[in-house]
Parts: sequence; C-alpha cells; structure tokens
Amino acid sequence: MNKKLSLLVELSREIGREDRQLAILGEGNTSVKLGANRFAVKASGCSLATLTKADVAICHADNILALLNRKNPGDEAIDKTLFDARVNGAGKKPSVEAMFHAWLLTLPGINFVGHCHPQTVNQVLCSPRAREFAERRSCPDEVVCCGPASVFVPYADPGLALALEIRKRTVAFIRQSGFTPRLIVLQNHGIIALGGTPQAVLACLLMAAKAAAIFVGAAQLGGPNFMVAKEVRRIFSRGDEAYRQRQLKI
Repeated sequence: MNKKLSLLVELSREIGREDRQLAILGEGNTSVKLGANRFAVKASGCSLATLTKADVAICHADNILALLNRKNPGDEAIDKTLFDARVNGAGKKPSVEAMFHAWLLTLPGINFVGHCHPQTVNQVLCSPRAREFAERRSCPDEVVCCGPASVFVPYADPGLALALEIRKRTVAFIRQSGFTPRLIVLQNHGIIALGGTPQAVLACLLMAAKAAAIFVGAAQLGGPNFMVAKEVRRIFSRGDEAYRQRQLKI
C-alpha cells in the first residue's frame, strides 16, 4: 500500500507542476486503487503540487459507491458519507469528487485516475466546440495517448450529479465502442484520465493539453483538419504503437 500511495503522491505532484499549467491552487484530484474495497483519493482543499501522504484520504469504496444508487441524499448526507468512508477516522475529508473516482476505479484495468483543469483544454471546453474536441482526433499521438475518442460529459454540478453523469456517459461509451476510455472530457470543467499506471494517466493529460493547444491554433486558421475515422482506427490497432505504449508504460 505504501508503494501505491507513493506513486499517487508522485503523480499528483507531476500534474500539479506550475510549468505544466494543468492545475493550480486546490484544483484537480487523483486516486489509486488499493484493493477490492479500498482506494486513496486526494483530500479536499489540498494542492496537487505539494501533496503528501497526509493529504490523501484512504476510503472504503463501497460506502461511497452506495451514494450513486441513493435518491437525492442531500449535501449533509453526502458529507457524512465521505467522512464515514475514511479508513482512518482522523484523516482529512476526501474530495467531493471521490464519488466519480470510486466508480472509475471499478473499471477493468484502471488503477489510477487523474483529474485537472488545463488552461489549454478549458479554452476549448468553454467553447461551442467542446464535443467536437472530445470525439475527433487531430494527430496520431493523440490517438496513442488519449484513445480514438473521449467520453463527452455535458456540464454537471461537481459532486454527486457529476459522478452520476460520468457513470451514465461512460457506460454508454463502453457499450458503443467496446473499450474503456482513456480520457473523459467535462464541458466547462476539465478532463479526467484513466490508466493502469501513473505514467498512462500523466501521458494522457499532457497529450490532451497539447492536443487542445493544437485545436485552438488550427481553429484560428480555419480548422482543425481532423484525422478520418479509418486513420484513427489504424493508429489505434497498430502493433508497433502498442509496443511503444508498453515501453512507455502507458
């Protein structure tokens, strides 16, 4: 467990690096699966850039997942559940977005989750072209690191409403595409990367930020000129790209 917590802290600090402009102040959160019914998530109000193990809440997943099946539990009940879900009752309060982290970590092959609000990406997500950015691809490396398409989630109130919308949209995406997404795009909010390793999560977030910068620049020149579906499928299924992913641990 200590090794996984150390990896989570390292990932969090990489995401929170000031020069990357992925998250500032208390923005964003991260999580790691610790076992069948335990996960660790960044505590509420803590900074990714300076995160320590003391800023991580270890939680019972079932307690938090149960919230997704309750009808209108209310803010007080949600807060109580988040506090009660802590393995260490003296630990810090889990992020309110622990609800979507708990659910995403139940997906096959997903061990780490990273959520942030990159400036480059939010330029697009706060525009009328947010869905287009989620569903289309501009470059081969975007396909390799972020997958052939992302889940698009219309704006929802952070907390339970957002977790429910993420679950609904992600389930629909998996049914339609046949694979687990690497990137979830939240309209007017930010992005979530999923992966089996911290390297996969970081690579996805960094590539999404780069792709958004390309998108904005290309839009100023009349684009983007997107890759066609056949080209995207070809990159996604190439054996040499799969080999490169393994070498990069993504």
